[in-house]
Amino acid sequence: MTDELETYDGAQISIVIRQSRCIHSRNCVLDAPSVFVPNAPGAWVHPDNAPPETVMAVALNCPSGAIRYRRNDGGAQEKAPEVNTIRIRENGPLALHAELSIAGDRSSYRATLCRCGASGKKPYCDGSHAQAGFHASGEPTTKESPPADKRNGLLEVTPTPNGPLMVVGSAEIVSGTGRTVARIEKTYLCRCGASENKPFCDGSHVKAGFKG
Repeated sequence: MTDELETYDGAQISIVIRQSRCIHSRNCVLDAPSVFVPNAPGAWVHPDNAPPETVMAVALNCPSGAIRYRRNDGGAQEKAPEVNTIRIRENGPLALHAELSIAGDRSSYRATLCRCGASGKKPYCDGSHAQAGFHASGEPTTKESPPADKRNGLLEVTPTPNGPLMVVGSAEIVSGTGRTVARIEKTYLCRCGASENKPFCDGSHVKAGFKG
């Protein structure tokens, strides 16, 4: 799958798709089935089939950042959140929402990053956790952490060679049910799938022979 952008222009709003980032959460086709019509002849995205606010809400609900929007009517464009979050998906990836720089890529405020070690497009998730039978709780133990003075700003994510994700910047790591697991300014998150301290790295990638 290429990393090319697909742009579908409407009168009031345009939709920009990056298929390579899609994790098939299906929020788009379920929340706006008249706009997102897969497996149909011709164009499968129809921005004018719903109010621009509906299209905007669906785009913002895309955890991977595969769907973005551009308002053509002077409406609000997407902006960085007031609180940076890293959400832990049960048996699945890490869903980030922040002013992101992922290995230098600053094209989106949203991304889903692999934590099973099996993705073919690391550091991004490609859904391989399902086929790999990856099991990892979305409800890890809470770690005591003081409230941060600053809760937003740039969050830099660097995939270390054959090792974890180094995350630098203010963020709240959040469980699947919304509980704050930890507040961080710098941490290392497991991406090999072998850590006994998920979502954090414990050095298991060395023994596991992780390559990425």
